[in-house]
Amino acid sequence: MSPRQHTDVVRHAPAVEQTLALFESARRPAVPQIEDGYLDLLGEEDPTGAHPGQRLMLSGTLASVYERLWRPLGGRLLMGATGPGMREERRMALDMLELSPNDRVLDVACGPGNFTRSFAGATREGLVVALDASKTMLAVAVRETESANVAYVRGDACALPFRDGSFDAICCFAALYLIQEPMRALDEIVRVLAPGGRVALLSSCNRGPLSASATNAVVRSLSGVRIFARDELTRALRDRGLSDIEQRVVGLAQFVSARKRQERACSTR
Repeated sequence: MSPRQHTDVVRHAPAVEQTLALFESARRPAVPQIEDGYLDLLGEEDPTGAHPGQRLMLSGTLASVYERLWRPLGGRLLMGATGPGMREERRMALDMLELSPNDRVLDVACGPGNFTRSFAGATREGLVVALDASKTMLAVAVRETESANVAYVRGDACALPFRDGSFDAICCFAALYLIQEPMRALDEIVRVLAPGGRVALLSSCNRGPLSASATNAVVRSLSGVRIFARDELTRALRDRGLSDIEQRVVGLAQFVSARKRQERACSTR
């Protein structure tokens, strides 16, 4: 382990311990595997998918330019020249999640931590757990993150290791359309979201004369990117019991936020 890697491990060690305390008991590793400063739950497993767009997320070259070049360019292509830039996207994510200083936040498919770091600054005394399947993305994320309240985890978005209701807020920006089983990932997001918690999504949105099923059949077969129908994610959240659902469509993208209903206390007579 290099001196830099050792520093990364030490810096994030308390947050990793707090994160492990949120695991379901059967999912907590007996000997946690720390790789380049992140907790690795996958080892040789790879849930990324086989399509070109999915495999690209594993590239070390892409990870090094993702935040400053690839992601801003992708945003422009997806949302158009008048759509929000990266700074505005971060502000929107913070507004949608309504973070408080002691919140526990989960950043699903965090990439190199470009949104994670904003969440860390907003929570301060809370905990931010950032999960991704890409080793290269996580290695960059750890190096770029100074905040001690962040823990990075290499894991599968479709099989989150956390107990039910572990997080006050969950973000999944610009990733759900690349996840192999997005609705299963959505099930997991809702499961680990606490009652009253908020979720923020940024994903694709079908526009134009062709139906979403027709567009998706072509685009996904070529790239691995799923094209969601305009009401597909809002309906999915509603079907899973979430409320206060809001949607903003920009170009070929959609920003969707929702809240998990508070559990009702049982009354006695």
